[in-house]
Amino acid sequence: MFEETALISFLRKFDEHPFTVKFKENEYQIGEGTPVFTVKFNKNIPLSELITSTSLALGEAYMDGNLEIEGSLYHALDHFLGQMGKFSTDESALKKLLFPSSSKKNQEKEVSSHYDIGNDFYALWLDETMSYSCGYFKNPDDTLYQAQVNKTDYILQKLYLKEGMSLLDIGCGWGYLLIEAAKKYKTRGMGITLSREQLNKFRDQIQKEGLEDQLEVRLMDYRELPETNMQFDRVVSVGMVEHVGRKNYQLFNDCASMVLKQGGLYLLHFISALKEHPGDPWIKKYIFPGGTVPSLREMVHSMAENNFHILDVENLRLHYTKTLLCWAENYQKNREEIAWKFDERFARMWELYLNSCAATFHNGIIDLHQILATKGINNALPITRWY
Repeated sequence: MFEETALISFLRKFDEHPFTVKFKENEYQIGEGTPVFTVKFNKNIPLSELITSTSLALGEAYMDGNLEIEGSLYHALDHFLGQMGKFSTDESALKKLLFPSSSKKNQEKEVSSHYDIGNDFYALWLDETMSYSCGYFKNPDDTLYQAQVNKTDYILQKLYLKEGMSLLDIGCGWGYLLIEAAKKYKTRGMGITLSREQLNKFRDQIQKEGLEDQLEVRLMDYRELPETNMQFDRVVSVGMVEHVGRKNYQLFNDCASMVLKQGGLYLLHFISALKEHPGDPWIKKYIFPGGTVPSLREMVHSMAENNFHILDVENLRLHYTKTLLCWAENYQKNREEIAWKFDERFARMWELYLNSCAATFHNGIIDLHQILATKGINNALPITRWY
């Protein structure tokens, strides 16, 4: 009974939105008013674990089936995760998890652990473009596929591409952006990735589209780019800088600058935070090992050191909420197959990840920014937002 009392006492501080807690034969209400969601505990969570990391304790309880949500998982998380500022995190106890090595070898291992789960897995819930980043919903009824096409078109328009230009994509994923640039603008392009699954899929797609003379993809760390002595008219990076670690933000922008021609355009698309923090322990342990979300201000500060003149900054936060909810819906349709291919704990982990991220974007805990900049001054560009 003491353990149950301690758990309920800990949860009582999360009272911004009232909810019901079911614990064996007992029910408790947290907060005042009509409960907006219900949490059922099938097993107690020790108070020591909640204090060490509220995120890890609750996340692992959900993965193990010791914590269940009655009704919509997203609805519950949307109300609860707006109070993440009340979570407990013992950074000293979690030092290795929160501050891992940023060596090339370790970062390749971290990226591979997420992106090399298998192309078949991602194909189950991404759209046909295999875009694993925020979509752009120009219209309320846009499908996920249309939103990803919109996003790619929007980025390419911002880059002000002309026929024959060279385009580098740092962290190119499965290559849709470069393929579209080659087909629509007749550009030449190179993509780099640390995922062998993405590399193989992209190479197959280049051959399928007959773009061998225009495109190439390499298994390469961004830190190796200066060694190539290559120069590009445009550089783009979508959802990549979050993987490099806080110590390497300047190095990342240094490498982008070194391969970008003077006056060239640089577009950086990344998940961001209002202020600097080491990241969420559960996400770093199970989803994105080593991942750290930059603040907008530190990225802008870093880019100034490379003489990047910022033309525009745009926040697409709510577009990512919609994107993630689309992914979560697709995931749920294929959940049985995913649980069969992997196991139930894996299936619960990923549904928690997709829904919790949708909730954190919706609550403004994280943002999605696109920064457009030129290397040095470029007075040849239109003086209005041409895109």
